[in-house]
Amino acid sequence: MRILIVEDEPRLARTVADLLREHRYAADIAPDGPSGLDNALTGIYDAVILDVMLPGLDGFEVVRRLRQQGMRTPVLMLTARTEVGDRVCGLDSGADYYLTKPFSSEELLACLRALTRRQGEQTENVLAFGDLRLELASCLLVCGARSVRLSRKEFEILGMLMARPGRVVSKEQLLLKVWGYESDAEDNNVEVYISFLRKKFQHIGSAVTIRTLRMLGYQLEAGRQV
Repeated sequence: MRILIVEDEPRLARTVADLLREHRYAADIAPDGPSGLDNALTGIYDAVILDVMLPGLDGFEVVRRLRQQGMRTPVLMLTARTEVGDRVCGLDSGADYYLTKPFSSEELLACLRALTRRQGEQTENVLAFGDLRLELASCLLVCGARSVRLSRKEFEILGMLMARPGRVVSKEQLLLKVWGYESDAEDNNVEVYISFLRKKFQHIGSAVTIRTLRMLGYQLEAGRQV
């Protein structure tokens, strides 16, 4: 899972990122409200850890704009404020949970597990498109009576495409989601894994195709079922 940390205190941001990476999360840091909002709107994150007091845009406004754009990514707000009114404001703005500083590592991780587990329950652990079903727990791609297990990168790429039916997903979005901001992966890495997926669609007899839109990205098409 990839988590976005929007926090303007560098030391705290690094501490949280190191903690998440120790527990096998991928973590990226945004140091202010505008960059946090831009990153969150890419749709590549499974959850956002969002400070309230941020330069540019405060956390309340960031989460409000995320929800206005239809983004359902779970948001855990962090703040030194303890007043009930502030917690109510955060939740009313669209946050899913509100954690006050200082907090323990165990509490932060437990909150994050709860939020991502709830998100997983909402998707029912299966994505479907056309004649395909992607089982999230097992990385199994199923078409009728035939199935094939996907590699981790194949699974993450196809998961992004299937979660956005009818929408174009850019190479940049796929690179950020699957390889991360600090990776030196390039467009051809995406192209290679798209090719792998197309071959697996053919192997299990699916009518679904991955359409390439020049200069834009990729889009799933259901095709004609026989």
